[in-house]
Amino acid sequence: MRITPLDIQQKQFPMKFRGFDVEEVYAFLEIIREEMEDLLRENATLKESIQRLENQVKEYRDMETTLRETLLTAQQMVEDYKINARKEAELIVKEAELRADSLLKEAQEKVIKIHEDIVDLKGIRRHFKEELKRLVEGHLKMIEFDKEREEGERGLKTE
Repeated sequence: MRITPLDIQQKQFPMKFRGFDVEEVYAFLEIIREEMEDLLRENATLKESIQRLENQVKEYRDMETTLRETLLTAQQMVEDYKINARKEAELIVKEAELRADSLLKEAQEKVIKIHEDIVDLKGIRRHFKEELKRLVEGHLKMIEFDKEREEGERGLKTE
């Protein structure tokens, strides 16, 4: 049974000769305790998920660095190839330049795609953090409401 703040707010305890039915109050508090344990476990799971996603972002950044280094190496290889091709013949030089331009274009397109992926992942991460923050704030409000409710109930018992 999932309990909501509205359930807590609307919960009515039957009046006995000397006040509330203690067993029913304790039973209800036990339900609330179980719900809170579930929420804490869920919170821990979400934190693990955040850590996993942050690790994935780091891996993507590392891959980006590797791809940049690969691109630089490929560019250097293209330049070396051009120098050797000029020595052999003008026709070979033209073919090498066309190939180099094609490789550079593909590499640049890959870099652009990686940058887009990183921007998307950062947006997902930011959205996830915002959602988690709202969830935690909601839970804190529920805890504060429970505390105020319990203080109110204690006040009713003493009267």
